[in-house]
Amino acid sequence: MTDETTRRAAGTPARPRAKGQIRSSAIGAPIPRPLYLSIAIGVFVVLALLWWIATASGAVKPIFLPTPGAVVSRLALLAQQGTLWQDLGISIYRIVIGFLIASVLALPIGVLIGSFAKWEAAIEPLVDFVRYMPVVAFVPLSILWTGTSDLQKFLIIFIGTFFQQVLMVMDNVKRVPPDYVGLGRTLGLSDGRILTRIVVPSALPGIWDTMRITLGWAWTWLVLAELVAATSGLGYRITVSQRYFQTDTIIGYILLLGVLGLVTDQAMKALERLLFRRNRV
Repeated sequence: MTDETTRRAAGTPARPRAKGQIRSSAIGAPIPRPLYLSIAIGVFVVLALLWWIATASGAVKPIFLPTPGAVVSRLALLAQQGTLWQDLGISIYRIVIGFLIASVLALPIGVLIGSFAKWEAAIEPLVDFVRYMPVVAFVPLSILWTGTSDLQKFLIIFIGTFFQQVLMVMDNVKRVPPDYVGLGRTLGLSDGRILTRIVVPSALPGIWDTMRITLGWAWTWLVLAELVAATSGLGYRITVSQRYFQTDTIIGYILLLGVLGLVTDQAMKALERLLFRRNRV
């Protein structure tokens, strides 16, 4: 019998937890990294097992959902033919360029309107107005404006991410404690130096998190553009496969997009821990 069991049998109250000790199941309580990874991997394993059971048992027909083996075989064949790598390369190129264009423009504007009320009054309402316009509605217009070239993909990614980024960066900047700015004024720093030495460095962890979140949206808008108007890319291959009822290719490419999103998200989280260790409490 354990000490805890003995105490309960004897009617002795359990020892109180040490001050500051939190149960692993409590709100906000951290868990060991190995346990976190085990749970995360376990969820994927269970889902894959359920998928295999549903398809192998015949409960779901292959035309609706192929078996995991069929999907893996199809992706292996496309990789061997070079089709997979070609689609993957062009989509990654489009997402990188489109996202960089949106971010390079959104960051300074977000910092500007988050720091100065006059600029906020001039820009924030307009950005709010545009961001509620559905990106899908711009797809046919973007084809009319730019054709079906890569420029059209960049434009859709820009429309879908830029306006959201501006407002989220603005909020990141506004969360910088006013005492920090007051300290800069006490030290006699100019507004420009306060902005570059205090405000932006303090807001950087939040801004990085904003970039991580909006990168996921950028993937969505890229695939949307490739589904409608493209002759290459992951979204285009899904559209072509739909015409010929190649469900294994569709499922495989959807899973591949999920893997790409997960990898980029985890990579940015890892970089966040590396770059902003001093900002963590």
